[in-house]
Amino acid sequence: MRGRYKILVYGCQMNIADAERMEGQLQGAGYERTEEMETADVILINTCCVRETAEDKVYGKIGEIKKIKEKNPKLIFGIAGCMAQKEGDNLMRRAPHIDFVLGTGKVQELARIVAEIEAEHSPVVDVTLADKTIAENLPVARGGKFSAWVPIMYGCNNYCTYCIVPYVRGRERSRAPEEIVAEVRRAVAEGYTEVTLLGQNVNSYGKDHKQADFADLLRMVDEVEGIRRVRFMTSHPKDISDKLIDTIKNGQHICEHIHLPVQYGSNRILKAMNRVYTVEKYRERAQRVREALPNASLTTDLIVGFPGETDEDFAEMLAFLREMRYDSAYTFLYSKRSGTPAATMECQVSDDVKHARLNALMEEQNAISRAINDRLRGATLEVMVEGASKNDPTVWSGRTRTNKIVLFPHGAECEGDFVQVKITQPQTWVLKGEIIS
Repeated sequence: MRGRYKILVYGCQMNIADAERMEGQLQGAGYERTEEMETADVILINTCCVRETAEDKVYGKIGEIKKIKEKNPKLIFGIAGCMAQKEGDNLMRRAPHIDFVLGTGKVQELARIVAEIEAEHSPVVDVTLADKTIAENLPVARGGKFSAWVPIMYGCNNYCTYCIVPYVRGRERSRAPEEIVAEVRRAVAEGYTEVTLLGQNVNSYGKDHKQADFADLLRMVDEVEGIRRVRFMTSHPKDISDKLIDTIKNGQHICEHIHLPVQYGSNRILKAMNRVYTVEKYRERAQRVREALPNASLTTDLIVGFPGETDEDFAEMLAFLREMRYDSAYTFLYSKRSGTPAATMECQVSDDVKHARLNALMEEQNAISRAINDRLRGATLEVMVEGASKNDPTVWSGRTRTNKIVLFPHGAECEGDFVQVKITQPQTWVLKGEIIS
């Protein structure tokens, strides 16, 4: 054994997938994972900078690791991910105990950089954004037992005015379809029965190489022998095509859950956000989804407190929410990100107003989610057993094809099994039920 490593991950599923590839490299170089930072020879934080709270957590952790490094000067400590890309060598100036800063396009360089630092212990900063090439065949140390994250593309071309992602992950770059299908086949051979295809905007997959579009790729993955469930995220409303909707409808293993972030419910704010669709266009696409997939769950993202948001805008947002009736919504306070156009817009909304509006939005959505779930009382649903409930080891937790969490009493089932569960007690966030023999 060469040593032990600990990777801390903040942010989105793409960050988790990147970390799995970094873990694979370290394990291939002879390192073993440890859960305790105090016993690690290498500590890496894979960071997020989409919201200020994520950056604050990272800075707090950097301070904590400084104390560990004072006790163990040979510890190699690095920062990777979106915050590393954004801040570069500013991180080292702020915290000189950092040994390396690795940008989002340099995931594949981790093992080499760690080896260099071991040999010379000279600090390294590499935040060169990736070009059109994508490093393939990287070893992957997956965190889950039955569900696998599979990135299909990197970067984003949309430049929403509030979002830092295009600046820290670069332009869209799609993996070749045969590489993706090969990774899915390897995951299935390793015992994974569910895959989630990842991208900042999966609907625009393939526009750069034109070998296949996202609907084509979904069909290819759906046909992989041994796969049981295929999921994907995230979709941009401007690119969800009839072909894609029909592919989901006609697929065998493609799950009936579409996460379709609207972000706001008024055209004035959508235009200021540079979302390039209108409420009317979004409504038409959502209706098309529901006509083709009447039993699908539709979820979304919503941002409250965008610069210039008025009471009238927020009233439109609530009205749109009542009309759309999402199964659930991820709701966020607008967070000013330096380097984005929205950060310098006039009429920034006060924190008090943001929080009041967020609470009102969540109250409205919670009522809708509960009403939708109540309609599932008595229904029998297929559930994949994911593991014991965090709150009660005698209760299993799993998910339906529509991505709803289901809790049911522990029986003879095993993790990874697919079981039929009758819903007896719907709640706002989870469904409770019992196994049907």
